[in-house]
Amino acid sequence: MFKKILVANRGEIALRIQRACRELGVKAVMVYSEADREAKYVKLAEEAVCIGPAPSPLSYLNMPAIISAAEVTDAEAIHPGYGFLSENADFAERVEKSGFQFIGPTPESIRIMGDKVSAKQAMIRAGVPCVPGSEGELPDDPVQIRRIAKAVGYPVIIKAAGGGGGRGMRVVHTEAALVNAVQMTRAEAGAAFGNPAVYMEKFLQNPRHIEIQILADKHRNAVYLGERDCSMQRRHQKVIEEAPAPGIPRKLIERIGERCVAACKKIGYRGAGTFEFLYENGEFYFIEMNTRVQVEHPVTEWITGVDIVKTQIMVAAGEKLPFTQRQIEIRGHAIECRVNAEDPYKFTPSPGRITTWHAPGGPGVRVDSHAYTNYYVPPNYDSMIGKIIVHGDTREEALARMRTALSETVIEGINTNIALHRELMVDAKFTTGGTNIHYLEEWLAHHKR
Repeated sequence: MFKKILVANRGEIALRIQRACRELGVKAVMVYSEADREAKYVKLAEEAVCIGPAPSPLSYLNMPAIISAAEVTDAEAIHPGYGFLSENADFAERVEKSGFQFIGPTPESIRIMGDKVSAKQAMIRAGVPCVPGSEGELPDDPVQIRRIAKAVGYPVIIKAAGGGGGRGMRVVHTEAALVNAVQMTRAEAGAAFGNPAVYMEKFLQNPRHIEIQILADKHRNAVYLGERDCSMQRRHQKVIEEAPAPGIPRKLIERIGERCVAACKKIGYRGAGTFEFLYENGEFYFIEMNTRVQVEHPVTEWITGVDIVKTQIMVAAGEKLPFTQRQIEIRGHAIECRVNAEDPYKFTPSPGRITTWHAPGGPGVRVDSHAYTNYYVPPNYDSMIGKIIVHGDTREEALARMRTALSETVIEGINTNIALHRELMVDAKFTTGGTNIHYLEEWLAHHKR
């Protein structure tokens, strides 16, 4: 096991990794920007290093500054968390060339899965079902582009090969709009991701967003930890996640989970990862793989009893997975609500000083947050300031616990989306379960404030 790990991230995930390190008896070095000097994990740190001013390119995306911080503190490994440099193959490579262990997959795995075209091709070879579409990157010839779209069938969606976070996508309903949409998406992809390559997929009308969590070690062992339903999203950004997914037969989950494990073994994957699928009419269609820990990992931790972050660290240190697939049992139901510093209906960011912070408690309630009373939420980063996660023996019990937890939550001084979560937890269709990825946006359109 490592003696010291540098945590190359901020916010609630930095605190989550710090806690995992403490439980493993490992020292954690926390890095922070000038804007994050007041964060809880910095105050709790045994060692903390300021890596630059507030803007991300000068701090959390500054590879030399992070590697220098690891050098001066004698860290042995670097945990990238999620976002920022967590899925940057060049960063993973530089970390390992500098003599540190990257707590995540190999740079090669990140490159394969980070490019949506090569990821899809790898999954097809591994027998994982994919959304019908172009074999790879779209050609330049408009005639060929139209031929591919005709074979796939309208509507289609044009996606950036190097995209992510819901950016670099365009839905096309008619042949007349096709070529222009491809050109516009290429231009956006080149500007946003430095890679103008785009590909085409069939646009599924009413799918759910289902993901399979996997863990793999360096000894060719891999397991899947059930599934999560992340269909409650706005502009491709998840708002509520739950596990297991309501109404999907276990046999279907087992079949797709086994295929994900086989794919991991085929590409030599190590660490934590998530296979993301669209699910419609009883069929799963692979869309992408996230080669890192996910924001929503706590719902899986609660239904399986597996500590994903601790396991990530253990696997990176060369240890074997401490469990087999047969030992993974799904117990009860878990729901997570992301708490964002924003207007609950207009979604405008609301940075500023939190004057009151009262977190909920009680049986089956977990709060992951770096915030506290008098904490200043900086305007420089993502608006998420925490997560409320609940667990119950049944989905009904979990919903009841989340309603209670949200009613106890008091955050003053800034706006948050708690009011939105309270409404959604009593919404008839959500409480029934099985809403599709468009449901929340349609709900918001009917509930304009």
